[in-house]
Amino acid sequence: MRPMPSSRSKTVYVCQSCGTNSPKWVGRCTGCGGWNTMVEEEEGSSISLPVAGPAVPYEEIQQQDGIRLRTGNAEFDRVLGGGIVAGSLVLLGGEPGIGKSTLLLQIAEALSSSAHKVLYVAGEESVQQIRLRGERIGIKGAHLFLSAETCLERAFEEASRIKPDALIVDSIQTVFTEKLGSVPGSISQIRECTGQLLTFSKREQISTFLIGHITKDGSLAGPKVLEHLVDTVLYFEGDRHQNQKIIRAVKNRFGPANELGIFQMTGKGLTCVENASRLFLSERPAQVPGSVVLCTIEGTRPVLVEIQALVSDSTYGTARRTANGVDPNRVALLLAMLDKRVGLHLLGSDVYVNVAGGLELTEPAIDLALVMAIISSFRNRPVSPATVVFGEVGLAGEVRAVSMADCRVREAALLGFERVVLPKGNLPLSDHVSGLKITGCTSVQECLDWLDSRR
Repeated sequence: MRPMPSSRSKTVYVCQSCGTNSPKWVGRCTGCGGWNTMVEEEEGSSISLPVAGPAVPYEEIQQQDGIRLRTGNAEFDRVLGGGIVAGSLVLLGGEPGIGKSTLLLQIAEALSSSAHKVLYVAGEESVQQIRLRGERIGIKGAHLFLSAETCLERAFEEASRIKPDALIVDSIQTVFTEKLGSVPGSISQIRECTGQLLTFSKREQISTFLIGHITKDGSLAGPKVLEHLVDTVLYFEGDRHQNQKIIRAVKNRFGPANELGIFQMTGKGLTCVENASRLFLSERPAQVPGSVVLCTIEGTRPVLVEIQALVSDSTYGTARRTANGVDPNRVALLLAMLDKRVGLHLLGSDVYVNVAGGLELTEPAIDLALVMAIISSFRNRPVSPATVVFGEVGLAGEVRAVSMADCRVREAALLGFERVVLPKGNLPLSDHVSGLKITGCTSVQECLDWLDSRR
């Protein structure tokens, strides 16, 4: 006789950090190396994906750019690529208390004020708590609906009844589906709920926003498949003790990735910063050694920021290297280059580097500003406060060309700067800016000679 199938569901142990499966419990995950991250869950949960239709010729597909919803928030629309696309699934992550719920509540109010229905599903707060926050920041919300629901199936019933244009889920770690028996926040629940929300959004053409928790290392909690499923991934950055808040798009299927939106936290919520360069340079000291203005590109926007460096004699046997806002390994590489190629003996000195304003910079064009700030502090000789610097520096001490040089120069001229030091490979510029002196350099030694000539 054939054996009867067992009615008991098979369970596996799933890592809550990376999603690795194991038939038995282990203390350390074999996938990510995390300790005590394996949790018992039911096997066989699948991701709900939208049903694919028949193949359509490329020329017959209608474009969606013309039906973007404008929120009225210029910075948020910029990060999304020009507005909200119907049927898109957006994931917003950030540290607790940084302003994720406040921002999306403001976006919900902006959409509802333009006669668009918005359903806000809150799994962490009651509707009274959300109303209290809304009154504090002056939200009206004529077409805004609130629901303190954690069951995904019941949330879908409310959405089918209200038929909203936008759906906000706060947060994805608190909702659960009745299809699975695991607890809310587990890997299988997050994966299945996100898949069902994706299917619902695409089928009903409802723009959906998910708020996600952040782990200790700063990444979104849950499996990596969560970021692959959604259309857009936004990170809320910034110090909780500072007013400046930044939203960065690390993935966007409907616009440029790595776009940046800058906000200020006020008593009325988050307000847009119209001129980010003026904000980051508002408290810049004048004629101070180690201070250099850099023009960096964040997404498609040029931003002027202040690079600060402090070089001092080392008190201990081992020199310290501290970098805030830039990669410490990049700083160490540039210091070794200065010692070998230029002859500045910095390996025995403590070096501290900081990006004023809390901005995180990653592009190669910051190298030349870093080098000039370190040299300025080491020689105790200030760089002219009317000078903007950008360029990539190689290990041979050469200064390499960077992208969007014309855009950087125009931003410097717009803010009243008098001189720009840039790679000679970016010359000549396509647009001539009157009243602005351009200095092209091919090596760090040329920049050093230029600094000596400005004494």
